[in-house]
Amino acid sequence: MNPDEIKVLETIAGLSGFPEGAFNIRVNGGSAGRSSTANVKIEPKALGSGIDIHVAPGATETVHIPVVISESGVVETVYNDFYIGEGADVVIVAGCGIHNCGANLSQHDGVHSFHIEKDARVVYSEKHYGDGDGTGGRVLNPVTNVFMQPGSYMEMDTVQIEGVDSTKRVTNADLADGAVLVVKEKLMTHGEQYAETFFEVNLNGEDSSCNLISRSVAKEQSKQLFLSKISGNNKCMGHSECDAIIMDDASVKAVPEITANHVDAGLIHEAAIGKIAGEQIMKLMTLGLTEAEAEAQIINGFLK
Repeated sequence: MNPDEIKVLETIAGLSGFPEGAFNIRVNGGSAGRSSTANVKIEPKALGSGIDIHVAPGATETVHIPVVISESGVVETVYNDFYIGEGADVVIVAGCGIHNCGANLSQHDGVHSFHIEKDARVVYSEKHYGDGDGTGGRVLNPVTNVFMQPGSYMEMDTVQIEGVDSTKRVTNADLADGAVLVVKEKLMTHGEQYAETFFEVNLNGEDSSCNLISRSVAKEQSKQLFLSKISGNNKCMGHSECDAIIMDDASVKAVPEITANHVDAGLIHEAAIGKIAGEQIMKLMTLGLTEAEAEAQIINGFLK
């Protein structure tokens, strides 16, 4: 990998080269390196683009699957399927970064499907990032499909750092008895950027639960749209929260939908959109910060 690709890889996955353990690093539409372990098998799909990841029952592993695009004009759709064995405990470090110095669109659409068996635990980390001084667009459209068996747990920590011109982020989940889904999303937009988030969660199992939390900052002329749908189809608990800071001439829209199809379904949605309070900035400025530094401190704390 060249220096630009290594910089992107470090930003999205904390790697400067091949990690230990199981990994698949994708660069400009192809595999730059792949490794399996005794408990994690990573195989390319027989048809189409993408990989299948099989985690053995009871295994405790960390798997890295970052994607880097450094060539202007690369447009791809990749399908990755994860099969997490019963009782496994796995951390998956994903993410995609685009370095575009050309005039052509660079785009990565990643479709990840998780099949999580009984009592398995998954922590999924995904960072998105864009840079480069070209005029070509940097577009990322992740789709995550989650199928959770009884007693399973999944935590998704998704971050859009900066530099992504357009993104549509879709998460669909079906939960069985006692399954727990936690999603923590953080994103920032500026300039003319657009970001759309859509959650659809079906709480089908008894005592299943979800907690969807989105925090975002919209600057300049950027636009954001947050949509969430939670359906309580059994005795369950569902919570959705959207908090946004709006600045300059930006636009933020939140559209919640909660549907209870069972008398013991407890569903809550919270949404708050507002600007940074002037007194917060003034207080930090009295400590010696400039107005810009004060704003940055408040935003960093909000997205932490």
